[in-house]
Amino acid sequence: MTLRDAARSAAADLSPAERLVVEAILAEPERVAFGTVAELAGRSATSGPTVVRVARKLGFDGYRGLRAAAQQELTGGLAPAAQRIRNTAAGHDDPLERARLREAANVEATLAAADPAAVTTAVALLAGDRRILVLAGDAERGIALTAADQLAQLRDDVEIVDGTPPRVASRVALSGPDDVVLVIDVRRYDAWVLDTVGTLRGAGATVLAITDGPLSPLVDGAAAWFAVTAEGAGPFDSHVGTLALLHVLVAGVADRLRDTAAERLDRIERSWTAAAALHP
Repeated sequence: MTLRDAARSAAADLSPAERLVVEAILAEPERVAFGTVAELAGRSATSGPTVVRVARKLGFDGYRGLRAAAQQELTGGLAPAAQRIRNTAAGHDDPLERARLREAANVEATLAAADPAAVTTAVALLAGDRRILVLAGDAERGIALTAADQLAQLRDDVEIVDGTPPRVASRVALSGPDDVVLVIDVRRYDAWVLDTVGTLRGAGATVLAITDGPLSPLVDGAAAWFAVTAEGAGPFDSHVGTLALLHVLVAGVADRLRDTAAERLDRIERSWTAAAALHP
């Protein structure tokens, strides 16, 4: 079991301080692999006993077992992508090369972390008969709009939930078990997104979450969730890995709805042609 899997299994039983420790572990596993209890406590602004308690909650026999697991992941090639990027990019100021390395790693890490069973579940829900509601944090709004538009070309009943508070509240008030919610957000989460998803979940909607890891509040109660790697080449998060994951899900929906989706796309193409909407 990987550190991320262990964190997911233990997430419900973690106190706020313990969650800080787990976040520090997942953010920099290489420092856990070769660091001390005191160092991890310092990075997570907690204490040594809290670190040891977290190690046991994750299923290890104390910090020594946690450190051994981190070392095994690093040497086994499960988690060194971010470290390789830092080592390769350090010392050079070529923004093109830095972006190439980081974005390639974002895609690789995001798709490698995707559970095939979760992909199957998500595709089945997105291709089913229920309404699809897509909502996202402000930073992810652009890729959410793209995903919603692509899904709407393949099937009926796909909506974006955004806009003013009254608009969002009105849509949420009419939602329930007939809805599947595709939510995209990473730390620091938009408060309205968390509140809206909580309300939709309480109304019986099924949630599919694309977020940053097992400690995300969007994971709780989700039918399927995916962790994305979003380290940017500059000061802002990258959405390249998230977009790649959305392409996987949309392609899966297209495969499931091949006959009806093909007919819809033919109609759309004919409409574009009739309207001379696109330059040849």
